[in-house]
Amino acid sequence: MPAPWRPAALALFAVLASTGIAGCGYTTSNATLPGHLKTVAVPTFENSTSEYTLEQTITQAVIDRLVQDNRLRIVDERSANAVVRGRVTQYKNSVFGFSNSAQAQEYRVTIGVQITFKDQVKNRELWSDELIKSANYYVQDVPGQTARTELDGRKEAILKIAEEVLSRSVEGW
Repeated sequence: MPAPWRPAALALFAVLASTGIAGCGYTTSNATLPGHLKTVAVPTFENSTSEYTLEQTITQAVIDRLVQDNRLRIVDERSANAVVRGRVTQYKNSVFGFSNSAQAQEYRVTIGVQITFKDQVKNRELWSDELIKSANYYVQDVPGQTARTELDGRKEAILKIAEEVLSRSVEGW
């Protein structure tokens, strides 16, 4: 006669074994770029907004972030293994919060950019997407944060765009 704990132990073993086997197929990876991509060009983005020079500021932020990361060397487009192209599609600075006296005190800058990352060696698009990033700022001092300007909010949103372009371009392969 089997011991009373045996069926429960066998059932537990079966569950643990099946989850262990199922888990064997899942791995995480820190894989980076395909090995043949060593250089990148970042031509000045296009600008479909009325915000003067916004495309230049975003382009420079993307270049600066790629240089800081140091996995791809920035070169001219003819020499590049890859190209990052972009078009600024939207820019908004809107009220996001009011004070108790119904005065606008918090704003949100939102910037949208259509980005394409292309492998020029294999002539294929590796990713393309519209990135929309925003940053909030207070125009008067609030606990824990000093007053900031629209330019501060814009810079923060642009840094988020540059970080996303880097992440999507060099990580997750």
